[in-house]
Amino acid sequence: MRKIVFAVAAILCTAMTAAAQERNSTEVFLGYSYMRANPSTSGDDSFNLNGGDGSVSYYVKPWLGLTADFGGYYVGQIGSTGVNSTLSTYLFGPRVRLPGTSRLRPFAQLLVGGAHATGSAAFAGASTHNAFAMGVGTGLDVPIARHIGVRLFQVDYLPTWFPEVVGGHRLVQENLRVSTGLRLRF
Repeated sequence: MRKIVFAVAAILCTAMTAAAQERNSTEVFLGYSYMRANPSTSGDDSFNLNGGDGSVSYYVKPWLGLTADFGGYYVGQIGSTGVNSTLSTYLFGPRVRLPGTSRLRPFAQLLVGGAHATGSAAFAGASTHNAFAMGVGTGLDVPIARHIGVRLFQVDYLPTWFPEVVGGHRLVQENLRVSTGLRLRF
């Protein structure tokens, strides 16, 4: 975890020195999102969730944006339990545009917020829980026209802290989220 935080900090510092010459703008992203959930409990297997992801980023500087990211995910059956589950995330934080070309626009982000889960098998018998969540990741946007683009990918390490108690210790679920979709710029 410490290595990830240091890597993001290094990327943010590097990006500040190579800021693009663009005006302040707002970006809206809507797309498909896949999540690989990894419960910490040794008896529970990892499982896949499918859903959607949307975000709004307001760029206060040409290279620095403030982002609000909302995701919703669903799994029809967790393992052989027959239990379905939903997960919602709401994350906020900075997004930094990294040096790129006019056709490729990479970014990095560090978002914090929360998650809300329903279902019982993956989260130690509870029917609904709220937990702290964060997202550390990167992505690549490709402009198509002046105000329209495609997010080729956005990959986030998305840990959550739902209450899984094993041996008296609370454990972290180390999840992976991958998104793709349409980006609008105003």
